[in-house]
Amino acid sequence: MGIPVVKFNEKDQPEFFREAKKRVNAYFKENNISRYANFGMYFKTFFMVALYITPLILMVTGVINSTGGVIGMWAIMGFAVAGIGLGIMHDANHGAYSRSHKVNRVIGSVLYLAGGYPLNWRIQHNVLHHSFTNIDGLDEDIEKQGIVRFSPTQPRRKFFKFQIFYAPLLYGILTLYWSTVKDYEQIARYHKRGLLEAQGVTFKQAIFRIIINKLAYYAIFIALPIIFTPVSWWVVVLGYLLMQFIAGMILALIFQAAHVLEETEFYELDENSSVENNWAIHQMKTTSNFAPKGYLFSWYVGGLNYQVEHHLFPNVCHIHYKHLAPIIEATAKEFNVPYHSHKTFLGALKSHFSLIHSLGTGSYDKRIKTTKTAAA
Repeated sequence: MGIPVVKFNEKDQPEFFREAKKRVNAYFKENNISRYANFGMYFKTFFMVALYITPLILMVTGVINSTGGVIGMWAIMGFAVAGIGLGIMHDANHGAYSRSHKVNRVIGSVLYLAGGYPLNWRIQHNVLHHSFTNIDGLDEDIEKQGIVRFSPTQPRRKFFKFQIFYAPLLYGILTLYWSTVKDYEQIARYHKRGLLEAQGVTFKQAIFRIIINKLAYYAIFIALPIIFTPVSWWVVVLGYLLMQFIAGMILALIFQAAHVLEETEFYELDENSSVENNWAIHQMKTTSNFAPKGYLFSWYVGGLNYQVEHHLFPNVCHIHYKHLAPIIEATAKEFNVPYHSHKTFLGALKSHFSLIHSLGTGSYDKRIKTTKTAAA
């Protein structure tokens, strides 16, 4: 089954995004700066890749040869994987790193170093998540095959009352799942839905690239350390799993804190495949910022604490989001459009876990039912 032609409500305050876009364009023009990467972004790219590769080199060359040292190197690599995904790969695969399409593809291919397939990521994230944020059945970021309930539009099962306890464990295996089976599952699904061919790639080509990439990834990041690192093989395996858990947990929590919150809204298509909001208004209702004053935190997470700005302008490099945020917030206030933002990351996480707890126990559904009855 292919993707339905989704109809957003073009009459729903179209002037908001027109004005926001006008003001953002004026910001770049008046300050005579590019909306793409700058020297600071180039430095971050070098730093994050080096932070990932250097510990591996130190292990396989025997410079780091103790059990504690090896585990420490894998832990550092876990933070580096998340940093690469959030702050480098993400921009490049959005076409926001450079004006050059080729440069974006080359930089975006850094995802291969984490065992992922860039084309799958672009389809899931750019095509599905950004186009259909928090729309059940289309946004795969809230689709977890009936294991976790992330939307009130999804059916509730009895064991979901425990999801607040087991969901964090699933977050921790995100990149491990990604580097093993997820790409194969996605490529088959995208092929059936016609999304793969729409990107100009055949199913056979994609499968071949995934297999070659996975083999190279396993050889470099599993086989080489086991063979050359002067510690027992189980220490290497334990360290590798620790790297995956750290990276998966960071990536999952950053993205969950942006959309699956008590204040964000969730949707499903009606019989006409229509959405009640204008696309930009939809993004404002389904997205939230967090920790806007956490400058070092923002640097590490690739500016994705400014998710509102990112969803409205995904083709702008994240280094500019902190400057665009006051513009978008003021415009939203002027047009009486919601602008969600948590002062801290912990505040956003509290909202997230409170929501998935209420979705799991059914209290969310009861609250919505009561609200609708009162309104009627």
